[in-house]
This record gives sequence, structure tokens and C-alpha cells, in this order.
Amino acid sequence: MKVLVLFAHPVETSFNASLHRLIVERLRASGHEVDDCDLYAEDFDPRVSRAERLAYHDPRSPDDPAAPYVRRLLAAEALVLSFPVWNYGFPAMLKGYFDRVFLPDVSFRMINGKATPSLHNIRKVVAVTTYGGSWLRAALMGNPPKRIVTRMLRATVKPGAPVTYLAHYSMNLSTPQSREAYMAKVAARMDAF
Repeated sequence: MKVLVLFAHPVETSFNASLHRLIVERLRASGHEVDDCDLYAEDFDPRVSRAERLAYHDPRSPDDPAAPYVRRLLAAEALVLSFPVWNYGFPAMLKGYFDRVFLPDVSFRMINGKATPSLHNIRKVVAVTTYGGSWLRAALMGNPPKRIVTRMLRATVKPGAPVTYLAHYSMNLSTPQSREAYMAKVAARMDAF
């Protein structure tokens, strides 16, 4: 399976970077073709320019700044997101990816004035994330990243595609044992991909 791994963390020595490396290694070891998209390492620009916003509903040209990322997304059969939750949301880099790449005629089509999801090449979605705070604190805030993955992405990809959300809460209080257990859970999920 062609798997696009989207990674969003600026520190190569972080726990999230360790998770990212584990994800890529395990998927490749299982025989998957991995497109490893490290948004920070690739210097992805998360900002939507004025010109991009004005042309949002227009057909995009091949020289559009987001075109290489659109091609990679459309070539994928599965999507793995690897990111930390900061301030109850995605890092700006990942949010900017969604803003600049999930475009009309990419992730949805306008049909009779209604947005119709169309990213049906994606047959599986997995999110691997960490939270500084507790599950309860995230739940009290409505857990926006989890809702976006399990609702918005689920509605955008192939109907019936499995969507998995793996989260390590309370990183601020984590222990080597809790991190090791989470890594084992992520490894098992990637092995079973």
C-alpha cells in the first residue's frame, strides 16, 4: 500500500520524532511504499497567500506552490499523521497543510453548490499523537484534533475506510514506561497496517 506519512514536529530529538521514525520503519518493514513527508524538514510553508486565497475555487496550475503536495496526497492509498497536540490543536505546520492542500477538486468537489468529499483514494487513516495534558482536559475542550481526524477526515476519505486515533495523553507526566508502552502500541498498529 502507498502510505503518505505526514510528520509535523520541529525537533528531531523529540519523542514525536522517535514515533515518526518508528512509524516509517515499521511500515517499510511490512512492505508498504512510504512517502515520508516531514513538513518541517521540507520547509513547507503553512501560510495561505493572498493569491492562493483569492484563487481558492479556481483550477490549480501545475506550478501552484502546493502542487507537489497535492500530487503526493492524490498518489497515496493511506494516510498516517504524526504530530503533537499544542494548545488543543494541530501544530500550525499541519493545520497549514490542510489549508493549502485539501483544496476544491482535491479533497472535495462542489456539486450543485454543495461540497462533496472526494479523497476516495485514501482507504485508511491513522493518527499518532501526543498531548501535554490529560485526556480529561482534552475532552473538556472538545478534543478538536481527534474530532477533525475521526469526523472530518473520515467523511473526506473513501467511505467506510478505517480511521484510528492513537494518543498518548499527559506527556507532561509521562514516564519511560508509559512512553515505551505507547511506542509498543504504535508499533503493533503499524505492523498490522
